[in-house]
Amino acid sequence: MKHAASEAGPLRDPRDRLIIALDTPSLDAAREIAGGLHGAVRWFKVGPELFTAAGPAAVEALRGSARVFLDLKFHDIPATVAGSVAAATRLGVDLLNVHALGGRPMLTAARDAAERAAASTGSRPPMIIAVTLLTSGDPSVMQDAGISGTPEGVALRLAKLAQAAGLQGVVASPLDAAAIRSACGPGFLIVCPGIRPAGTGQDDQRRVLAPREAIAAGADMLVVGRPVTRAPDPRRAAEEVLREIALAE
Repeated sequence: MKHAASEAGPLRDPRDRLIIALDTPSLDAAREIAGGLHGAVRWFKVGPELFTAAGPAAVEALRGSARVFLDLKFHDIPATVAGSVAAATRLGVDLLNVHALGGRPMLTAARDAAERAAASTGSRPPMIIAVTLLTSGDPSVMQDAGISGTPEGVALRLAKLAQAAGLQGVVASPLDAAAIRSACGPGFLIVCPGIRPAGTGQDDQRRVLAPREAIAAGADMLVVGRPVTRAPDPRRAAEEVLREIALAE
């Protein structure tokens, strides 16, 4: 299976650029949402809420008909992250993330673990990307956490660290996409949450853009959750996001 821009060339089909976040505590609910979007959506995200509720069964339920982004943001000592990444690789996920704040030894341990686990099963390793700064991480949150600098500066610094460690890309706010693209080049995958189509609320996100603006800024893939999954007609909402992505290309 082809993965993303750095391995398969530029992403042209909007359906390869949209990831729907199945942030639900129920596997049945996740299956229902995914079933309703079948054919329109090729990527789904399994995050901490769903994975904690359902475990590997959440990945297994999706893997046959869609590509899976395992969004658990691994952040621990290198050995623990390596073990977690190896287990995720054996699950057959297509994309997973670790947290860039874990530092270069942790990031390289994650990369190496995925390659070893994939080699042992004769499969392709997942793309590994690093979380820079959460889209809820505005300056006041950073101050509380003792992180100096601007959100854009921190995200850029961590993106460069991830690239130097051999990771394929990052998760970053769409507000940081242009600077990361300029610094890290066209082959570096930028996955952006914090996407809010026109007419939808920000919820607990702070650093957001509309789909068309995010693609224009340099994002490769967009993660969209509540604006689609909680819409009166999720399929129609997803198709509208896809239309915006197509218009931005």
